[in-house]
Amino acid sequence: MNAEQAIAQAAATYSNWGRWGEDDVRGTVNFIGPAERRAAAALIRRGETFSLSQRFDMNGPQKGWRRRTNPVHTMLDTGLDAVHGDQGFPHGLGGADDVIAMPLQCSTQWDGLGHIFDHGRAWNGRPADQVVTSEGDLVTGIEHLAAPVAGRGVLLDVAAVYGELPDGFAITEEHLTATAEAHGVAIRRGDLVCVRTGRLARAKRDGWGDYAGGPSPGLSFWTAGWLHRTELAAVATDTWGFEVRPNEFDNAFQPLHQVVIPHLGLLVGEMWDLDALAADCAADGVYEFFLTAAPLPVTGAVGSPVNPLAIK
Repeated sequence: MNAEQAIAQAAATYSNWGRWGEDDVRGTVNFIGPAERRAAAALIRRGETFSLSQRFDMNGPQKGWRRRTNPVHTMLDTGLDAVHGDQGFPHGLGGADDVIAMPLQCSTQWDGLGHIFDHGRAWNGRPADQVVTSEGDLVTGIEHLAAPVAGRGVLLDVAAVYGELPDGFAITEEHLTATAEAHGVAIRRGDLVCVRTGRLARAKRDGWGDYAGGPSPGLSFWTAGWLHRTELAAVATDTWGFEVRPNEFDNAFQPLHQVVIPHLGLLVGEMWDLDALAADCAADGVYEFFLTAAPLPVTGAVGSPVNPLAIK
């Protein structure tokens, strides 16, 4: 079976089009409701918090592919301006101000539902040219997810169970299931699942190299059925592109994206830093936690930076 056949078959088998009505803009985030959030909040016992975000600075992983650059942080007002009296404020008041310019998907981020299309169709079967235009995502902009992305987080530390994963290692359903069993945790409907491959830890140790867009461990294309069947609200990894690279088919580019975003309506996170959380989970044996990961409500955006917080 070639890539086009596999994508078409998976899209037809695992489609969620119409599941939440023709006007839906949340996709699988609909699996998180008030009951799921209340139950997740009860997981907070120690009050410890873990940021799952990389830093946003010029030392990030981007190399310019598809015009993605690292953040450019510029000071507009500084202490120098204040000391030299250049700010014009009365009675000794001084201050600092700054601005940042960056692609919305240059570091820890969510892929919005308008990020990927399949044969000109966006999430829920809408024609892509009627969803995303030069004005932005007019239908499923990331701002619609500013409130609901909070619930039970689960860490699947595949690298801890199987050892450091080499580039090109395809994480299968069997790997994910065995990892959950090893951690003593069960995946539930509405979960926000974080999959640690160890790829970011390797980049921290050895340098960025080809972290952005190059070979990497990641989810196998054949996990599409598992992602659909488990009714996850979202999945995030510590890799640039979520799925294994090189991809598992000849002449393919991100085929799992092509199925899970426009057809499942799955919220996908990339470049999350799961290392500190993983160390804590290994220490206390608890791999579930309250997770809040609201995207910035940038109107019409097809992705967003995020500072996910895991609270245990």
